[in-house]
Amino acid sequence: MKIVKLTLSLLLAVSLVACGGEEKKEEKKESKVSIGSQTEQRETSTQDNEDAMDGVVQLTLEGSDQMKFNKKTLKAKAGSEIELTLKHVGEMSKQAMGHNFVLLNKGVDMMEFGERAAGASDNGYIPTDAGDDVIAHTEMIGGGESATVTFIAPEKGEYDFICSFPGHVALMKGKFIVE
Repeated sequence: MKIVKLTLSLLLAVSLVACGGEEKKEEKKESKVSIGSQTEQRETSTQDNEDAMDGVVQLTLEGSDQMKFNKKTLKAKAGSEIELTLKHVGEMSKQAMGHNFVLLNKGVDMMEFGERAAGASDNGYIPTDAGDDVIAHTEMIGGGESATVTFIAPEKGEYDFICSFPGHVALMKGKFIVE
């Protein structure tokens, strides 16, 4: 009987520890999602000091060899200074699988922009006639590299962000939400 009680107690303890571990994982996940989001959410973040050092909102976005960004949504407040770091977590070269971050202005057709960008290899796949189409962009990077761009968040609204490497815009895109 003592063995059964001991076994049940051990199983209960393992279950509680396992559930606690999942809670911690979820907290970390929430912290990552809260980067650049509303102040109320950020106050509970363990990464708060890293996210808004000296009033600068620091955002991180990753691109992979599978032509995917790790986030579909980024958030900031209008007028805030943004320091966005793009990390290429893959291994392929920028000639084969380059990535960049391009924040497009409202009303810009991302697919049409992507077509124009495909012909701009000499300019890092940013069309020379981009003009007001682009709010900010990083340089093109390859596997293991990173690039940072600093800019002021535009007025409230939703903006598209993409990777302008040829063919990537269809999969590597997201929303930059300004509150």
